[in-house]
Amino acid sequence: MCVTAVESRPAGVALTPSPGGHRPYGARVKAFVALTKPRIIELLLITTVPVMFLAAQGVPDLWLVLTTTVGGYLSAGGANALNMYIDRDIDALMDRTSQRPLVTGMVSPRECLAFGIALAVISTLWFGLLVNWLSAGLALGALLFYVVVYTMLLKRRTSQNIIWGGIAGCLPVLIGWSSVTNSLSWAAVILFAVIFFWTPPHYWPLSMKVKDDYARVGVPMLPVVASNQVVAKQIVIYSWVMVGVSLLLTPLGYTGWFYLSVALLAGGFWLWEAHGLQNRARAGVTGAKLKEMRLFHWSITYVSLLFLAVAVDPFLR
Repeated sequence: MCVTAVESRPAGVALTPSPGGHRPYGARVKAFVALTKPRIIELLLITTVPVMFLAAQGVPDLWLVLTTTVGGYLSAGGANALNMYIDRDIDALMDRTSQRPLVTGMVSPRECLAFGIALAVISTLWFGLLVNWLSAGLALGALLFYVVVYTMLLKRRTSQNIIWGGIAGCLPVLIGWSSVTNSLSWAAVILFAVIFFWTPPHYWPLSMKVKDDYARVGVPMLPVVASNQVVAKQIVIYSWVMVGVSLLLTPLGYTGWFYLSVALLAGGFWLWEAHGLQNRARAGVTGAKLKEMRLFHWSITYVSLLFLAVAVDPFLR
């Protein structure tokens, strides 16, 4: 994540504030925004808003879309800030996280903790008072699951961390549906499952790229504890299940031909990339030629296209 402009230094060396503790106001504001991990939240909102269109079978109330989007940002931002507070020790040792605000000293741990808790409280009340309390409960549940179950319990203990910890990233789908209907349905559950099976093959290619970072701090991401061949095989398995689950919406009557066409085409290209990665891993290819980041980047495009189809489909039926 790109955070703020700070001094260049080796990973693990925190920025020492200037004499008198002066930290530029503009940089401080950017640092607090960075605590929320905006780029990750963009992806969460991509899976929230389209589901609202499907639940409404058309254009949902725009005020509801706005309040749900703002609430989702606040809730996810609070979870991400608390994640940075807990992980500040290993963030200082990893190249990819060495510019985060707590590592650079732009934000203090106490400030980060207070900021994260404040966002958690505000977002829950926001959802409850402006959307509905079911959505508030789901948002709070996602926050607690990410902070407690994933960050505190799973991340540093098991290579299954991203599988079960990824449940937190699936809940925005349910929040989007419940914000419109104040209830849940099988359509929401199916899309929840799509994101559940999407998360590991989305994140494992990135983990393959930066596995030395994770190994350095003792975080047992699957690529750290297993060979590229094993990781690639797991990616293919999860990919097939994900694509299969994504196709259930149409035969069950929730979507029509447009969504099905996008799901087939995008899913087919995903499987092509996943099997390509597996073939390169089996052949013993390493380094840049493994091209694991091709699947990572496509995974973001895939989920964007799939959920765009979810939003558009009601208008074409």
